[in-house]
Amino acid sequence: MRQQASAVDGRDGRVVPLPAVEARRMEAVRRYSILDTPPDGAFDRVAAMAARLFDVPVATVTIVDADRIWFKAAHGLDGVAQIGRDPGLCASAVLRDDTLVIPDTLTDPVACDNPLVTGPLGVRFYAAAPIITAEGHRLGTVNVLDTKPRSITEDDTATLADLAAIVMDELELRLSALHAVRQEREQRETESRYAELEHRRAEGERAAREQAEKDKAAIAAFASTLQRTLLPPALPTVPGLELACHYHTASVHNVGGDFYDVFPLDGGRWALFLGDVCGKGAEAAAVTSLTRYTLRAAAHIDPDPVAVLDTLNTALLSDVSAGSRFCTAVFAVLSREETGFTVTLATGGHPPSYHLRPGPHDNPVQVQEVRPAGGMLIGALAGAHFAATTLYLKPGEALFLYTDGLTEARTEDGTMIGDEGLAAFLAHRTGPLTATALVQDAVTLVDSLPHGAGDDVALLALSVPTPQSAGAPGTAVATAHTTAAPTTDGQEH
Repeated sequence: MRQQASAVDGRDGRVVPLPAVEARRMEAVRRYSILDTPPDGAFDRVAAMAARLFDVPVATVTIVDADRIWFKAAHGLDGVAQIGRDPGLCASAVLRDDTLVIPDTLTDPVACDNPLVTGPLGVRFYAAAPIITAEGHRLGTVNVLDTKPRSITEDDTATLADLAAIVMDELELRLSALHAVRQEREQRETESRYAELEHRRAEGERAAREQAEKDKAAIAAFASTLQRTLLPPALPTVPGLELACHYHTASVHNVGGDFYDVFPLDGGRWALFLGDVCGKGAEAAAVTSLTRYTLRAAAHIDPDPVAVLDTLNTALLSDVSAGSRFCTAVFAVLSREETGFTVTLATGGHPPSYHLRPGPHDNPVQVQEVRPAGGMLIGALAGAHFAATTLYLKPGEALFLYTDGLTEARTEDGTMIGDEGLAAFLAHRTGPLTATALVQDAVTLVDSLPHGAGDDVALLALSVPTPQSAGAPGTAVATAHTTAAPTTDGQEH
């Protein structure tokens, strides 16, 4: 259970942090080495996005120090780098686990004395979501401020919490990058030391090899840890639907750019996406993180699949750190019907998905390509066009999505599987037409190739069970696999 972070001061009724909890919180703030750092485009964009989403003149990303509120990003608040840690706004919000909303600051007994309220800015509305680490430490807040009273919905507070989560992810990526730089510097210093001793003693050579192996393992562990933060730990349970996924990284020493997710929307609907960021490594990981959280946030604001991809295209083009990075993606919204699911699917430059139906005995599976015409690459051109289509998934039918690492894998004669080869494979497979069986068959196909998959492979399948195979009403299956397999010669593939 999370330890209580604050208590009421009996003298004036104000909420103050418990000393022990505050000490641990400050240790976490120092660990992320973020205070008094130069402006950063990633945090500036979060503040700008918050201002646009809530239509307010001021939005900030703050870190709460021991005696001050420091602004890491401030949209619409020029010339202010920090303010005192006076009770009322950020200092109160950082003591909470949930979003703090003050519709009218003048009626709030604590906020009414804050300098932002009583000063020239005249803040009348304030809302803030705490930036919380995995251990539960609250580093600061993402805030939206207005000069007139107003109210917001529960969906708005959830969006603000999502923006705070994006800030936390950026902090984690930044901390991981700092650790990697330090590790690389230490590795070079170690290699230099052993190089100087190499001509003097054979023991030095052995020690250098051992150190190199340790560094290699550390890099692999770092890449694996970072990769896990970019993928959902498991698929959710969707009543009436079977889900299955698989993720194969081409190298244990490099973070892949493939991604997928399934998450709930309002009205009993569900959203899913699968895609591939251009490139690999830390830069691709940063773009993948931005892509995943942009898709999630955009879907909660407007779940129309084309609108979601439009928002992602704008975010990638405006993100300076993304450079020339672009991606392909499939985004779909699922609506439960009486016996199946209506699927509205939009694509941006991604390979086709496949709608699979039971066929006659001489043709076990009917395979229909699902690729709306005109879906362009995401993040490559301003005003890119994205297309959508709608299909109905009946009991006994399935939908199969994948990244191009599957179709670019090569057979024994050196030719790629390609879209046609994959469609033919799906049409001639036997056995149950379920999400789990489809993913397992695709994994078996890759494993049977002489060199496996030369690139990352992400697979996502969904199927509607028949009454005979569904078991109890409402049964749903969710499986997740993440692998990085070496070849027989000891090299990853």
